[in-house]
Amino acid sequence: MAANGTKTRKRIWVDGCFDMVHFGHANLIRQAKELGDYLIVGVHSDEEITKHKGPPVFNQAERYEMVRAIKWVDEVVEGAPYSTTIETLDEYNCDFGVHGDDISVLADGSDAYKIIKDAGRYREVQRTQGVSTTDVVGRMLLLTKTHHKRENHCFIQLQTNSLKRDPTAHSPWTGVSQFLATTQKIIQFSSGKQPNPGDKIVYVAGAFDCFHLGHLRFLEKASTFGDYVIVGLHTDCEINRYCGSNYPIMNLHERVLSVLACKYVHEVVIGAPYVVSSEMMDHFKVDMVVHGNSQIFADEKGNDPYEEPKKRGMFVLVNSSSNLTTPDIVERIIEHRQRYIKRNEKKEAKEMANYELLRKDNFNSDICNVA
Repeated sequence: MAANGTKTRKRIWVDGCFDMVHFGHANLIRQAKELGDYLIVGVHSDEEITKHKGPPVFNQAERYEMVRAIKWVDEVVEGAPYSTTIETLDEYNCDFGVHGDDISVLADGSDAYKIIKDAGRYREVQRTQGVSTTDVVGRMLLLTKTHHKRENHCFIQLQTNSLKRDPTAHSPWTGVSQFLATTQKIIQFSSGKQPNPGDKIVYVAGAFDCFHLGHLRFLEKASTFGDYVIVGLHTDCEINRYCGSNYPIMNLHERVLSVLACKYVHEVVIGAPYVVSSEMMDHFKVDMVVHGNSQIFADEKGNDPYEEPKKRGMFVLVNSSSNLTTPDIVERIIEHRQRYIKRNEKKEAKEMANYELLRKDNFNSDICNVA
C-alpha cells in the first residue's frame, strides 16, 4: 500500500533465453503473471546465450518478437543480462524475479539466480513437465532417423526416444518425460472469452507445428480481418498425411497450448476437420476464412479443403511477411547438427553437476536435522 493509501501494483521480473519459444516458456510466464499485476520479461541476447549455453536456434530478433506476443507479457526488455541481479530488479522497479523449479547455471556452473535468492527477492514456480528447448531440438535431430511409428498408414505415436533424451540422459530437467495434457492446463491457457454479439469471426486452420515467427505474423494478419480468431488445429494423423512421416514434431496437445498462448488467438478447435465445411462455418458463425503462405494440400479425395468458404466469398489469402516455416527451423538444426548435439550435452553435464550438489546439500541437511 502506498503512502497515500492507494494500492501499489506488484511488478514481476522473468528472464530467460526463450529459444524455440514453446508452451513451457508460456506456462512459466503465465504463472509469473499470477504473482503480480505487471510482468516484465527480460530476453537474453544471442551473444549471452552462446557464452553460457551454446548457440540459440531462434535469433534474438525472432525471440524478442515471439515473447512480446505471449498474452501474459506486459513488457519485454531486450538483451537482458544472463545473471539476474538486484540492480536489474531495481532498474525496472520489480518486487522480485521468478524462475521455474529447474536449474539455470552460468558459464562457470554457478546458480544464475543466487544473488536475488540470497536477497529474498526470488519466487519459484513449477516447471512444465514434458518439454524443454533441449528436448525439442533433440526431436528435430531425430528427423534424420525414423521419427514416427506408423500403423495402417497413420501416425500413431512418437517414438519413445523422440520424447526423451538418449538413454544416457539423467538430468531431471533436460531428460524430460512425455508431456501429459490435462483439461486444467488447457483451461489455464484459454482466454475463456466468447465472441460478443456482432463480432466478426475469423477462422484459420493448420498444423502450427513448433510455433514460430511465421505462425505469429500470420495470426497477427488474420486478426485484422475480424474481432474473434478461431484456430483449427489438425490432428497428428492428418498432418502426417499431408506433410509426411517426419511430422508433426509436437503433438496435438502441445500445439494447442502453444497457439492458445498467442495474444491474437481467442479459441482453438482441437483436432479440427481438414475440410472447412458448410456445417463448420455455420456452427462457428464464421465470417472469414484466412490462409497464409503455406501450401494448400488437397483432402484425401483430392478436393480443395476451402471449397465452401471460397464459394461463399469468405476466403482470403494473406502474406504474413515471413517465409519462415517449421522445415526451415529443422534445417537450421540439421545443418549444424554436431553443434547442437554438443550444446545439449554441455547443458546436460552442467545440470547433472548441480543436481549432484543439490542432492549432497539435501543429504547433509537431513543428517543435521536428525542429529
